[in-house]
Amino acid sequence: MKRRFKDLSSAEVLALAISLEEEDARIYQEYARVLRPSFPELASRLDDMRLEEDGHRHRLIELFERKFGKEIPLIQRTDVRGFVQRPSAYSFRALSPQEIRKRVDLMEAETERFYARAGRQITDADLRQLLGDLAEEERRHEALAAELAPERQPETEREAEHTAGRRLFVLQVVQPGLAGLMDGSVSTLAPLFAAAFATRHTWETFLVGLAASVGAGISMGFAEALSDDGSLSGRGRPLLRGLVCGGMTFLGGIGHALPYLIDNFWWATGLATSVVCGELVSIAWVRNRYMDTPFLAAMFQVVIGGFLVFLTGILIGSS
Repeated sequence: MKRRFKDLSSAEVLALAISLEEEDARIYQEYARVLRPSFPELASRLDDMRLEEDGHRHRLIELFERKFGKEIPLIQRTDVRGFVQRPSAYSFRALSPQEIRKRVDLMEAETERFYARAGRQITDADLRQLLGDLAEEERRHEALAAELAPERQPETEREAEHTAGRRLFVLQVVQPGLAGLMDGSVSTLAPLFAAAFATRHTWETFLVGLAASVGAGISMGFAEALSDDGSLSGRGRPLLRGLVCGGMTFLGGIGHALPYLIDNFWWATGLATSVVCGELVSIAWVRNRYMDTPFLAAMFQVVIGGFLVFLTGILIGSS
């Protein structure tokens, strides 16, 4: 059962303060580690804040040992009512610099309120003095954290973070997604249209397209996830890349298979052909938008490859 803050003894309040400073320092360290490869300036600021939190912890431990001995009670924020639940620094979803800035601001505000309340509750002069000093330093930290807020960033720093963020988005999402979309849209054309012109049965053709899309999605997803762990390439977590790549592969294939749910063969084939054209244009647009490939060059490359596979499927199915 959680305890009320006002029921804590002086030793427990001091032990809680030590635990909070240690937790904050480790969170700042993790944030800095995540940001350092792409956002070194923000990581450096978080390193400075971590060092200050470590300094606070050392001062608290020295006072605790002088007052209460060397055995510090294990009491954490989760044992006391009133603290806001903090999300983990390590999560499936990669944190953006903007979100980390907001989290840091909230952490400093909460810590400052803790020291102010603890100083009012404790009667020991030495403890009150140290807690009051730390409250004042946390107020300065809170002001520093406010300076980290996205809306107060210098324009040059904001542009640098935007450029780095766009590069990471391309590496971690666009590239695996585009690879999957290209594979799903192009590699499934031959089996789908071969089955269509060989059987002239729309339901059987749909089943072939569905099987090809699912199989290609699983294959591409595993291939992308196992290609590298992202630690050196900066391409992000393998599981996320695999899901993006596999999902886009499936979408690229199922798009031109769905028209064969229509019972009329020629209507279904015409609609499927239109969907293929739309997929190829979308691929060319993505390459132009994120990979800086000229649109006409991207269209030429994608259309030539898609047309050859499309024609191969028809010729094999009609033979």
